[in-house]
Formats: sequence, structure tokens, C-alpha cells
Amino acid sequence: MTPALDISGLTKRFGDKVAVDAIDLTVPQGSFFGLVGQNGAGKTTTLSMAVGLLRPDAGGARIFGEDVWAAPEQAKALVGVLPDGMAMPERLTGREVLTYLGLLRGLPKDEVARRADELLTVLELDGAETTLVIEYSTGMRKKIGLATALLHAPRLLVLDEPFEAVDPVSAATIKRMLRGFVAGGGSIVLSSHVMALVEQLCDRVAVIDKGTVAASGPLDEVRGGRSLEDTFVALVGNDDNGVKELSWLSR
Repeated sequence: MTPALDISGLTKRFGDKVAVDAIDLTVPQGSFFGLVGQNGAGKTTTLSMAVGLLRPDAGGARIFGEDVWAAPEQAKALVGVLPDGMAMPERLTGREVLTYLGLLRGLPKDEVARRADELLTVLELDGAETTLVIEYSTGMRKKIGLATALLHAPRLLVLDEPFEAVDPVSAATIKRMLRGFVAGGGSIVLSSHVMALVEQLCDRVAVIDKGTVAASGPLDEVRGGRSLEDTFVALVGNDDNGVKELSWLSR
């Protein structure tokens, strides 16, 4: 079966720093795939290259067999992306954002309206019909970002820190949506540094450390009978990380 996402040798340098060092990853169809790593490990850079937002220095990526750089229109039609810190038209309402982006993708106007209605209702944004995006809370912005990623009915979702700074109620809504997407045959790649969240949602995981893959595979196989957090610390650091107690805080 063709992988939902196949990353081969992706490499990116920023000056003298190698941010991503020849990463290979395969995301099977129908999987909920977690990409975990410390801040600065290379997760966002890897995903940006994998979906065509950042050109790699070497390597490539395919989405359901479509080359992201050689056939960008075909590849991008298959994927919905929620980047970290996603920018969007802030002087529009949520419905106007969805309408604009749906028409930009070439969807029929009546279909855009129907999908916008459903997304706003399911994501509990229908009560903010007249609210501009600039006035949205962080949780609302994450939800409208997810709505834009889902609008064109992609087969793959790539989500970079979708739960960061999101309140528990909004997080529960997003989790329910994502589980439903996978249950309906979709595939998800979720980037996070919150191990408990990945354990709760994902069936496969890759640990990224200093721009390389430290471990990858089914969740239970990677964590090997321990918590994912313990496995992660063992792979990328050590138990105390060299931290000493602060003498001036001792009583």
C-alpha cells in the first residue's frame, strides 16, 4: 500500500547549522503518527519541507505517491496542513475565511457553504459568526486553522503543535475531530513535544533529536514497556540533564 507520507533523505541547513540531517520516515495509510522532539529538534522544519512550505537542500517527500516538489498541485490537493503559528486573514470572520479559501481551491460555492456550516458547528465556532479572526482566542484560532485544513477533504492531515496553548474544552473538541478523521480512513501526522498527548492519540511515533531520527515505529514498540516520556529522555538526554539544585532556593 502506498504510504500516506514518504520522506526520503530530507536535509536542511541554515548557515553552518544542520537543522535536518537526511531524515527518512514513512507514514502508513490510516495511521495516527506522532512526531516528537525537544524544541529546536527539527520537527517543524521537517514537516515544512514534507508538505512543500520549505524547499529542502536535499531529499524529497511524496504524499500518497505524489512528489511534493515535482507535482505540487497533485500532492497538495491530498493534504491539509496546520502549521505552528499559522497566519490567516484576520480581518475576516471564520466563515469568510473558509469561504475565501474554499473558493480559492476551486470548490463550488454551494459546497463551500455546506462544508463551512458543518465545520463551524462541529468545532463550536458557529456562535462567533460576526467575530473577526483577529479577536479569536488561541483555542478558536487553532480550531479555525483545523477547519481550513479539513475544508477540501484531504486524505492526510499534517498538524504542527495543534494543542499548544489550547484550553481543555477546545482540546477535547479537536481530539474528537481527529479521531473521527482517522476512523473514517484518513491519516494524520502530529508534531508535539507533549509525550502524554502523543501516547493518548497516536499508534505510531518517531523521535527526532538534533535533526535525525532517534527511533521510529509502532508506539508500543518504541516505548518498550516504559512511558514514552521515559523512553524519550533515555534517547535524547539523561535523567537529570545535568541540572543541579539552586542553593539559594534551599531552606
